[in-house]
Amino acid sequence: MAEPQSNAPTRADAGVPTSGVIHVRTRLTADFTVIANALAQRRGSAVTIGVAAYISSLPDGTPVSITALCEHFTEGEILISRALRELEAAGYLERRRVRGPGGVIRTRTYFYDVPGGPPAPTPPRPRKPRPNLAQEADAPEPEAAADTGPTASPPTPSLADADERAVAILASLRIADPRLILSRRDVAALAPAVTEWLAAGVGPAQITRALTTGLPDRLLTRPARILAFRLGEAPLPVPAPAGRQAGPAAPPGPPPVLPWRTCHGCDRAFRSATGGRCRDCRAAASGEALRAAC
Repeated sequence: MAEPQSNAPTRADAGVPTSGVIHVRTRLTADFTVIANALAQRRGSAVTIGVAAYISSLPDGTPVSITALCEHFTEGEILISRALRELEAAGYLERRRVRGPGGVIRTRTYFYDVPGGPPAPTPPRPRKPRPNLAQEADAPEPEAAADTGPTASPPTPSLADADERAVAILASLRIADPRLILSRRDVAALAPAVTEWLAAGVGPAQITRALTTGLPDRLLTRPARILAFRLGEAPLPVPAPAGRQAGPAAPPGPPPVLPWRTCHGCDRAFRSATGGRCRDCRAAASGEALRAAC
């Protein structure tokens, strides 16, 4: 007699989903990264989540610039930079510009597992070298060191104490030559020499020509050094008027501003010293007079 057989389906295992993803878990003890579900399940660009997961898996100190990320991913700079901006706007990424040793400005990138977490630590400042106690004991007192004279550094000139006309002349040199861009410290250092030239009767236009004419095609040094060398020479001679003794010439003042007048012919406003009619009305009247004479 044949054995009985049943065509009923087998009973499904309890807890196993009938559709969707089924995870096959493996317990990892090394080389893994913990990512919050809020970041992994974030709606939006998959590139953003991938960049965030990659940055989370990197050790501290690894470069995460756009160039470094483009070398790892196949996406271009536009998608990578957009992903970094989205992470920065969501609070996962923070980029700070800090000044390092020697005054070099660098960008530090901080990545947060959870937005709004603890603030990023402030980078420590470089330590100053400790003075040698033996040399410090043998060193003279500050007052005695200040009396040495030649070894003392000269005081830094202040721009607030400089002559306004000299500052204006130095600041406008870049109009005549775009290479003559001076810092505030350079202007403060050169302003006293320009003031001496102005006191000797040299006009601003002459000073500008003397400082900008005949410069080399390639400035291999700082422009302030060339200007200081030229200002160290004797001021340019100023021609004196005939029958008068040479003396300091007064700086030319601004041209007088004529008052507004109303034209007697067309009631249009124009500037004039005496008034009457505007230029167009005078031209029209002259034309009529010529036609009447003919």
